[in-house]
Amino acid sequence: MRAAVHSEGHFVLAGQTYRCAIGKGGVRGVDKQEGDGATPLGLLPIRRVLYRADRLAAPDCNFPIEPIGPNDAWCENPALRTYNTQIIRLPDMTGDRLWRDDHLYDVIAVLGWNDAPVVRNRGSAIFLHLARPDYSPTDGCVALNLPDLSRALAAGLTEIEVVG
Repeated sequence: MRAAVHSEGHFVLAGQTYRCAIGKGGVRGVDKQEGDGATPLGLLPIRRVLYRADRLAAPDCNFPIEPIGPNDAWCENPALRTYNTQIIRLPDMTGDRLWRDDHLYDVIAVLGWNDAPVVRNRGSAIFLHLARPDYSPTDGCVALNLPDLSRALAAGLTEIEVVG
């Protein structure tokens, strides 16, 4: 099942519209770059779901589900061979830490962006995750509140299409 994400902050699934947050850089197509804060334009399949098992139960969905741990991160350094993949974050490494205090990554649907194949500097760590209470912009991801994200995953969401 596909959901449409609109640049005005609307997430539409099965005829229902939900509020969402998108990247502070707006929506970008082929010119999407690492660090631009933009949400990529196009069709983004869900690859798998990650979650904080110490905070909530595994979400109901039809994807591989994995709990995250305190050292899990996502590599955002285009110079590394692990660029745009999940890594174990060592104390001296940079990366998007998945184990956060603010609850944004309590549930993460990993979206298929720049992963087949990975292209250096094209953008990394594009997720469907939890929104801040005020739905402030993300760094390029799409974000929903927990009830809406849970509902979408349980309804059989398989991909999102970001439209301008």
